[in-house]
Amino acid sequence: MITIQGKGVSAGVGVGPLYFYHRHDSVVPRYTVTDTDAEWHRFKGAQTGAVEQLGELAEKARAETGDEGAQLFEAHQMMVEDLDYEEAIEQRISGQHLNAEAAIADAGEQFAAMFEAMNDPYMQARAADVRDVSRRMLDILAGTRPDTFDPEGPVVLAAEDLAPSETIQMDKSKILGFITAGGSGSSHTAILARTLGIPAIVGAGSALKPEYAGREVILDGATGNIVIDPDDMTRDRLLKKREEQQRLQRLLQTLKGQPNTTKDGRSIRIYCNIASPEDVHAVQVNDGGGVGLFRSEFLYLYSADYPTEEQQFEAYKQVLSDMEGKEVIIRTMDIGADKQIDYFRLPEEKNPALGMRALRICLTRPELFRTQLRALYRASAFGRLGIMFPMVASVWEVREAKRLCEEVKRELKEEGVPYGEQVELGIMIETPAAVLLSDRLAKEVDFFSIGTNDLTQYTLACDRQNNNMGRFYDPHHPAVLRMIRLTAENAHKDGIWGGICGELAADLTLTETFLAMGIDELSVAPRAVLPLRNAVRMTDTRQSGPRILAALESEYDTV
Repeated sequence: MITIQGKGVSAGVGVGPLYFYHRHDSVVPRYTVTDTDAEWHRFKGAQTGAVEQLGELAEKARAETGDEGAQLFEAHQMMVEDLDYEEAIEQRISGQHLNAEAAIADAGEQFAAMFEAMNDPYMQARAADVRDVSRRMLDILAGTRPDTFDPEGPVVLAAEDLAPSETIQMDKSKILGFITAGGSGSSHTAILARTLGIPAIVGAGSALKPEYAGREVILDGATGNIVIDPDDMTRDRLLKKREEQQRLQRLLQTLKGQPNTTKDGRSIRIYCNIASPEDVHAVQVNDGGGVGLFRSEFLYLYSADYPTEEQQFEAYKQVLSDMEGKEVIIRTMDIGADKQIDYFRLPEEKNPALGMRALRICLTRPELFRTQLRALYRASAFGRLGIMFPMVASVWEVREAKRLCEEVKRELKEEGVPYGEQVELGIMIETPAAVLLSDRLAKEVDFFSIGTNDLTQYTLACDRQNNNMGRFYDPHHPAVLRMIRLTAENAHKDGIWGGICGELAADLTLTETFLAMGIDELSVAPRAVLPLRNAVRMTDTRQSGPRILAALESEYDTV
């Protein structure tokens, strides 16, 4: 029996023979051209062909997975036609006299490297998308046919990596699970696997050897565990786990449309965290009650220059319109720290997590902040908007942000531009300072949303980007839990609501604890809505509440 540890990205247990997928090798031709116009037309022809192919894949994905899968390929269509990407290709053809293939390959690597250099895992994963669309155009120019996947029966598919365009074209009835040596949980292939409900593991590395082809394998997409040639005991244990997961999944589907109410009648809002307008469909199909965190920085990370007011307005308007009256809380730009953008020209800092980031940038560069606020308030006419300021440490910061909001509203009113009159203003509680001042901050805003990722980092003095911290970075640490409780108590004292939008919100081992603390809202990834609803409905805080709260005050390190 051989055991390999990867990163689980799509839950489920898959069992079957291991099948290795190998794509064709291709060499990009590279030569100097004299007729640059003809070469440009060759590129444009490949670009048009790629858009058409991706449109066909989008329709195939829509038929198999709904709009969520289709949007992955619609995003690839936009990437193929991205003006910055196209300009980089044009410069290589007309300026360097490169042939179309070399120009596409070089520009693709340039943009892929740019994404890989970002600290945000979601943005790093976009490097694979750039390479995928570049390879598509190169295949069109070379007249290369797609690689074939035709095993004799259902298999567990293994590969160095997989592109979503390859995944969607495969016969899903023959795929029991995915395992890749590379890749990440933020990749579009991982997202597609979750949408399709196929168990998947990435990051298996060099331990995933081609000589294992044909041998029996069991993968656990929840734990990332891969077992080749399992013994009887391991096989029985994992097959029982698969049966239980399938039973639970059937149960969860029956919870759609049901209230998020505990056995003792306590109700809580379960909202979703999203990163772009395309994610709204996932909120809808997973029955999310609203959007508790819309990360507006995607507009800045995807752009080669500062996004305009109009660009931002259209994105915010789309989300609010698509949510059809459900609450949407948009976080103002959280740039800096692990989200560095060249055109912001931020000063180099020895510790950017403690430097110029988020609301600090907004208050020191108010012209950028005003542009975003104008777009937000204009969009508020199309739905129920909440605006949330990240990285607050002082009361004066909130008052200054509110003053700029009032100025923007006054400007829009004078210009005759409509905006919503009931926009709620809130702050993220991410610093110990904000927790200790939460009694005063509650008098300034309509809600709190606790960002547990940064709150844990700053409370425990542990860099959350440092994988070597191990158990020192502990979101369950009693100090973190006490800070969450204090924040909720101070929110309620002043009649505002308090929620959690960090990763801890989806931790089902803490659901009872959060309910006992009085947390009003939990915002999670869309796929976590139904499991969280199930946990809420199974809880009785009359029985567990006193015990949990007493444990928080005890001498022990765990609740």
